Amino acid sequence: MKIWVDADACPVVIKDILFRAAMRTGIELTLVANKPLRIPPSPCIKMLRVTSGFDVADKEIVKRLDAGDLVITADIPFAAEVIDKGGHALNPRGELYSVDNIRDRLDVRDFMDSLRSCGIETGGPAVLSQSDRQSFANNLDKILTRYARNT
Repeated sequence: MKIWVDADACPVVIKDILFRAAMRTGIELTLVANKPLRIPPSPCIKMLRVTSGFDVADKEIVKRLDAGDLVITADIPFAAEVIDKGGHALNPRGELYSVDNIRDRLDVRDFMDSLRSCGIETGGPAVLSQSDRQSFANNLDKILTRYARNT
């Protein structure tokens, strides 16, 4: 199992949780972004820089993704691609996307997109709260624990 991070929009606090988890477990963590990012010195933490452009980081992760890998992203269509390829997708608020819920999430996203295209103001996402951070950390820990038991 490897952990891939759609890192351009990933909150710093979530990256910090991921850094600690990677160093604790030794699981390879790769941040994929179109700009340089600071990462702690560790043999299990890597940075992969891609060119700028629409979904370039997403496409690179999908290309390198193996079944069973974990991807951290808030991008629902990208999460659907990850799941279709046999990976796991966790958003920075701690929601684990799955075969059971990804289609519903895509439908809601598409509905909100159509409202915005009609000129209806839908607002943006709420600020990442302490409970979101805790949910992310808890779900990440569950995934890593399940992985450790199966290896």
